[in-house]
Amino acid sequence: MTDESSPVTDTPPLHRPIRVLLAEDQGMMRGALALLLGMEEDIEVVAQVSAGDEIVAAALAHRPDVALLDIELPGRSGLDAAADLRERVPGCRVLILTTFGRPGYLRRAMEAGAAGFLVKDGPVEELAGAVRRVLDGETVVDPVLAAAALSAGPSPLTARECDVLRASADGATVADVAAVLHLSESTVRNYLSAAIGKTATRNRTEALREARRRGWV
Repeated sequence: MTDESSPVTDTPPLHRPIRVLLAEDQGMMRGALALLLGMEEDIEVVAQVSAGDEIVAAALAHRPDVALLDIELPGRSGLDAAADLRERVPGCRVLILTTFGRPGYLRRAMEAGAAGFLVKDGPVEELAGAVRRVLDGETVVDPVLAAAALSAGPSPLTARECDVLRASADGATVADVAAVLHLSESTVRNYLSAAIGKTATRNRTEALREARRRGWV
C-alpha cells in the first residue's frame, strides 16, 4: 500500500563530480586552472602536481577520471607520462594542455594514447567542455592544430635519433651521450649525423632546436 503522504519527486539521482588531476609546472597557471575548473559544478580537481615524474603516483593515489597534462614538465614530459597512464591507470582519460601548439606534439600525444589536445589560450568553458567530452569517449583536438598536423606530416626522426638529440642537450659530449644511452660513440655520431641531415641543419645544437620547434622531441 502506498503512503500518499510521502512526497513524490522527479529529481534525478546526484552524480559524483568528474575527478581531475592537473599537471602544470607554473604555480600561478596551475592555481588559476584549478580555481576556474573548481567553479564548475560537475568538476573537482583532486590532485595537482608540478613535475612529470609525479603524475603516475598521483593518479594511482587519487584515481582521477581525467588527467590534464602540460607537455614540458620537469622530471618527465607530459607525453611520456600519458603513455605511462595508459598502461598503469587505463581508466583515466588524458587531455594534453600546452602553450606550444606544435603539430609534432599532437602526433606524439595521440600515439601516447591522449584523448585530447588543446592550447592554453582558449576559454575555460572550452576546457571544461573538453573534460566532459573526453570522459564521454570523444577525442577533442584544437582544429587549427589538427589541420597543421595533417599538412606537416609525420616526424622523419626515429625514436633513437630523438633519444640521442635529447641526451646531447646542455653541452653533453658524444662520450656523455654514449654513456647515458649505452651506445658506442660511433653509433652516437651516426645518429646525430642522420638527425642533422633530416632537420636540414648544420650541427646537433641546431638540429635539437629545430626538432623541438616542430614538436618532434
